[in-house]
Amino acid sequence: MKPAPAVLTNSFYAFYDLHRPAYRDYAQARLTPEEAQVAVSHLFDLVASHWSTIVREPDPAAWAWERHTRTIARRSGRALTPAEEALLLHEKLRLSIDKIATVTGNEPAAVTTLLAAARRPPSTAFGTAAAPKQPHHPCR
Repeated sequence: MKPAPAVLTNSFYAFYDLHRPAYRDYAQARLTPEEAQVAVSHLFDLVASHWSTIVREPDPAAWAWERHTRTIARRSGRALTPAEEALLLHEKLRLSIDKIATVTGNEPAAVTTLLAAARRPPSTAFGTAAAPKQPHHPCR
């Protein structure tokens, strides 16, 4: 890990301490333990080496989360939708809505919306729904 400038060291370590447990748990839920450890280490190497740029982003957590989930998707062979990610974080990893918002860089209302979408039964696309049942006429 490239050392961060002295002024940013404390803020980087605060970011690391706040986000690393959730990033690790998310990676471990989708990858082997060894792959998860490599993915998280690489992410924080990236964050540390670009810290002075990242802290100027509108939301450093969103920047890091996007890169983390992209790496996990590539290593696992499957990308999750934002709704699936929120559901995994909430249901499997037992993170609160506020913690998910902090980790992913989303607003709590957006996390709530994603969770509602993830729990909604799949809708049928136009043309794939079963044909409506015809009324039963016993006299025919």
